[in-house]
Amino acid sequence: MAGGEDAPRVPLRALLRAVNAFLQQRRYHAALAVLKGFRNGAVYGAKIRAPHALVMTFLFKSGSLREKLKSIAQATYTHSRNLAYFVFTYKGLMALQSQLQGKKIPFHSFFAACIGGWLVFSENNPINNQIIMYLLSRVLFGLSRLAVEKGYVPQPKRDPFPFIAALLWGTVLWLFEYHRQTLQPSLQSSMTYLYEDSDVWHNISDFLIYNKMTDSK
Repeated sequence: MAGGEDAPRVPLRALLRAVNAFLQQRRYHAALAVLKGFRNGAVYGAKIRAPHALVMTFLFKSGSLREKLKSIAQATYTHSRNLAYFVFTYKGLMALQSQLQGKKIPFHSFFAACIGGWLVFSENNPINNQIIMYLLSRVLFGLSRLAVEKGYVPQPKRDPFPFIAALLWGTVLWLFEYHRQTLQPSLQSSMTYLYEDSDVWHNISDFLIYNKMTDSK
């Protein structure tokens, strides 16, 4: 009886050993790295988007619980899928260029990412828009630091961060007050909640507990 119970485990262990041995073979490393990149892109995209979509949906969107959950699921799926596709495309092109030329050069990375960005993120939808805006701010910071490191821009004598913070906040509130349509919808919602909804209340209920009064039945 014991032998009968252990019998199915033997092929499973053998299969697991064979898979692990296959994963260790260097000649398949580039292709396997592309596949794991796809996996990591999907997982990371879901981890990033799900909590963000959950908070933003329940804070600012109206509708039934089912509609809100559907919106969260769609946003999470889109972010996860797009990031997985991009990582797959980028790593695949990098592996192909490495095979063709035998080494990596800086332009390879830029070229592969440009193609991936065009194929995956070229549609101007809310998810892609947020991702591109997120990258834009970090790219600008990165290029600024690189310019200082390379000597193209002199090292600041004082930390420029306070000036940048003041300039950005001044600009974004000016845009919100006078050119609101230029801002992302999610940023508009956040700013409306913070700076306009706080101007309106009727009693202790919508002053301290709720943001807005609900219709009483």
